[in-house]
Amino acid sequence: MVNFSKARVIFLRSVAEQMNTRFRLVGLLPLSFFLAQTIHYRSVGGAGNLLWMCNIGNVLLALGLFLNHRELIRAAAIWTIPGLGIWIRYVLFEYDFVFSSALAHVGGIVVALFVLRRVRMDRIAWLYAFVWYLFMQIVSRLVTSPVLNVNVAHRIQTGWKNTFSSYWKFWFVMTVLVALCLWACGLVLSWIWPARDPELIAADE
Repeated sequence: MVNFSKARVIFLRSVAEQMNTRFRLVGLLPLSFFLAQTIHYRSVGGAGNLLWMCNIGNVLLALGLFLNHRELIRAAAIWTIPGLGIWIRYVLFEYDFVFSSALAHVGGIVVALFVLRRVRMDRIAWLYAFVWYLFMQIVSRLVTSPVLNVNVAHRIQTGWKNTFSSYWKFWFVMTVLVALCLWACGLVLSWIWPARDPELIAADE
């Protein structure tokens, strides 16, 4: 009887490890979306565009999955929501349809919502998403061309120049709105997939 119990425990652990490995391999999908965008921008120029939140977010999501790091996954997942909206408004409606771009945005949010069913969402994940945004603002300003205005890190977004007298006033308002948007997205996702008790999470692993 004891041997049977031990065998059962070993078997269940083996199954759990296999499932965990398969779950982590899902990270290959968002990584492939980013690589598709890389190929696209290498052919048309403007490689700095890869650092837009919606593009680089696929790398963050892939990294979170490979490392089984919940906060990275949650931060990336939250960003897929505003990222999709911005893509539809400023890319899909104003430029030609690009398949790799659709993969990065539509595919990214599909993968994110899929993995959230397991990872769940807590009430502070939006803070990680916000810190990620601030970090990428600094990186975008330092390493990308002002012409591209990646993540609006260099100048006022077209159409808002008559509203703001300086870039930094625009940046401050935009940053506050971004924080509110991320908080709202995180809150809604936490209602749909609330984070579970840490002990139950540990039992799953």
